[in-house]
Amino acid sequence: MTDPVAGPRDAAETTAALNAVAMRAMRAGDPARARIILERAVVEHPWDVSMWLNLAGACRALGDSSAAFGAVEGALGVEPRSFLALLMKASLLERQGSVREAGFAYGVALTQAPAPDALDASTRRALEHARVVHAEYQGGLRRELLHAVSDARGLGRTAESRRIRTFIDHLIGARRIFHQRPTTFFYPGLPSIEFYPREDFPWLPEIETAAGTIRRELFAAMADDSLADRFGPYVTYPPGVPLDQWAELNQSPRWSAFFLFQDGEAVSGNGHRCPATMAALAVAPQPHVVRRSPAAMFSVLQPKTRIPPHTGVSNTRLVVHLPLILPGDCGFRVGNETRAWREGEAWVFDDTIEHEAWNDSDRPRTILIFDIWSPFLSDAERELIARVTAAADEFNGAAPDQGL
Repeated sequence: MTDPVAGPRDAAETTAALNAVAMRAMRAGDPARARIILERAVVEHPWDVSMWLNLAGACRALGDSSAAFGAVEGALGVEPRSFLALLMKASLLERQGSVREAGFAYGVALTQAPAPDALDASTRRALEHARVVHAEYQGGLRRELLHAVSDARGLGRTAESRRIRTFIDHLIGARRIFHQRPTTFFYPGLPSIEFYPREDFPWLPEIETAAGTIRRELFAAMADDSLADRFGPYVTYPPGVPLDQWAELNQSPRWSAFFLFQDGEAVSGNGHRCPATMAALAVAPQPHVVRRSPAAMFSVLQPKTRIPPHTGVSNTRLVVHLPLILPGDCGFRVGNETRAWREGEAWVFDDTIEHEAWNDSDRPRTILIFDIWSPFLSDAERELIARVTAAADEFNGAAPDQGL
């Protein structure tokens, strides 16, 4: 048999043969021979990432960290985004005691990590280790950065504290940067805030105080057979519309709504059945836009149902959730932040930031949903936005976009 190192007939065959011989040497406990073979191989076949990585492994086994780093850099020179090369680089840094550099390097590797089920068991373990070390690095950096501003004036104020902590989390890579992505109406200059501080809405406790009465009105509507058809599918796109993530829920009772306000008008027969709910809604600064707002509904999500990630129509208004019936195993995510509902405790969020909801329980989940103006808009801006929106709808002759 011809030594594969000696006389290659075909580049691909030779590459595979060299790798095979080197790996046999490694398995036989002879990393020195493997290194000799692979050092020649990378000269003859410098484009092969696996050759460089195997060489790095042989050098590491021999305790030659410098040569191992050089081989990893050779692999990255061929493929800068190679997950295995980035992972090995971080591992080498960790082995030599460069803890912070390793933590950072593991973070870089994690950005290129494939799905775990695409990896062998050994690499999956290495991936989990990378996540642990990187999380420790992030935690240390976060503590250091928070300490750097701990004596700053005014940091205790809610808005400033939230913003600086979010800034730090973005800086260290602990939070993704989510932006407002309204499907139709984008008004410039408004902040991207996932969940708004309660302090921004002094009227919120008054609505929460009415939660018990609102819940009784909801139960009465649910028990009234004459209103059964008023709990209709929330997603109601007509045929011929590209549905994308809404295909599963379109025209489906798995997510239904009992509207109190729809397309800017009180829904005849529904609001009269829920006077306390309508009175509570009157406390909130709801938009008034022809054919669009106010908007309010009881939203019913059936068991084992998920509302897929999506964004709302306009960043000029925010959305309020008041949970009324919570069976447990329900959740809600806006951008980076995931929360569990508590009955009678409302929150305000920006629905033009990607969000999703789920009910993993065995019973329906029901909340009151309504819209409000963004608190960052002046009265004059609200009036102008309402005029522009109505004029655009009139010109286009289009029905309002679905979304609340």
